[in-house]
Amino acid sequence: MIKDDRKYSKTHEWAMRSGDSAVVGISDHAQDALGDITFVELPKVGATLKQGKECGVIESVKAASDLYSPVSGKVTEINGSLETAPEAINSDPYGSGWLFKITSLDDAEFAALMDAAAYGTFMESEA
Repeated sequence: MIKDDRKYSKTHEWAMRSGDSAVVGISDHAQDALGDITFVELPKVGATLKQGKECGVIESVKAASDLYSPVSGKVTEINGSLETAPEAINSDPYGSGWLFKITSLDDAEFAALMDAAAYGTFMESEA
């Protein structure tokens, strides 16, 4: 499932914009590939992130994987419930499994992310 109300990065993170901020998470494809998620290390509130740079770690029963910020900006909130219930990413990657919120977005960076159709094509080319 690919939600068409957000944009996607080649590293399988999504960003859903609201004004000058965005909610960030990982795609359904990414959580499915990872398997049962057991731990998430998120960026700190107040951290300044750069597009495409590491900003955290996500661990599953299969592997550990770096998280990359789909856009540059400043972290305003993290999903603290993932500390005790990281499996929310598996059950609802586009809802309760969101990772963090970021503000001071760069319009050009956000516009350059893939829409749902382009992300679907990208995933097919990776297979």
